[in-house]
Amino acid sequence: MRAVAVLGSGSWGTALAVHLGTLGHDVRLWARDAALVADMRARRANAVYLPDTVLPSSVRPTADLREALDGAGIVLAAVPSHGTRAVVRAAMPMLDSQAIVVSATKGFEERSLLRVSQVIAEETGPSHPVVVLSGPSFAVEVARRLPTAVSVASSDASVVEIVQHEFRGPTFRLYASDDVVGVEVGGAMKNVIAIAAGVVESLGLGHNALAALITRGLAEISRLAFALGGRRDTLAGLSGLGDLVLTCTGSLSRNRHLGYELGKGRTLDEILAGMKMVAEGVRTTREAIDLGRKQGVEMAITEKMEEVMAGLKTPREGVQELMLRRQRPESDETPADP
Repeated sequence: MRAVAVLGSGSWGTALAVHLGTLGHDVRLWARDAALVADMRARRANAVYLPDTVLPSSVRPTADLREALDGAGIVLAAVPSHGTRAVVRAAMPMLDSQAIVVSATKGFEERSLLRVSQVIAEETGPSHPVVVLSGPSFAVEVARRLPTAVSVASSDASVVEIVQHEFRGPTFRLYASDDVVGVEVGGAMKNVIAIAAGVVESLGLGHNALAALITRGLAEISRLAFALGGRRDTLAGLSGLGDLVLTCTGSLSRNRHLGYELGKGRTLDEILAGMKMVAEGVRTTREAIDLGRKQGVEMAITEKMEEVMAGLKTPREGVQELMLRRQRPESDETPADP
């Protein structure tokens, strides 16, 4: 078993650390906050982000990046997208020469609009292969060892096989892909559509509207992924449709919760002030619009969600404007067509 460093002790990083520790790995769970680390060591649980899950004895919380990375053959990055570059840059001088970096973060980098794996690759260089892990996976269910299936993607099939082998468990199954773009775009964009799904539910618009939103949201995600070099069939898989359905319908979804609160008339600032964990869809919305404009892809749902979050439209006005847009053939796959 390889030593694994998990960078980021939010709910997702902690859940993956618990999973890997249960498999017998020597896991170092790194957090920037020394007080959180001390509390995790004392309680043997992450009281802030995953309070009801006991940390296995094989999981060692630490605030020392060098200690976390010492001898780690796999480095799993699970920090928010806006903090990924700084953390990986700090970690780079301490990486084992053969270390594989696994990205478990969903989103795009602000301004550069790079996918998270691209950000990591820029900082680590070609000597460290990067693998993306994404799919329908609520952290608490992974930690509770409930059945979960995800995608792992890299251009290097041999590295994907290593990650599959090291991460696989009785309740955790990994499917290989070489479409890194499709896997990452699906994982990032589903959070935006989930905000819209929360709005639909909050307004009481019914199951018909939610089904339409998920379906047309998938079409929007697929167009962007295809324009960026991904494959449409990838978006029909776990990291596309699977993750989209889970995040749009599951009560544990932070982004869906945010949309639900928007639908009740609360402002974005009010909602965010009451959330402990990051709702990646807020940042992704702006970045996806910029990406769409750069690629000539219209992002109708995403643009309406930005207007709603900015307070330029009420949630109901946003839905009505989407319904009254020009009608078009469903099968038209022209990337720039709304």
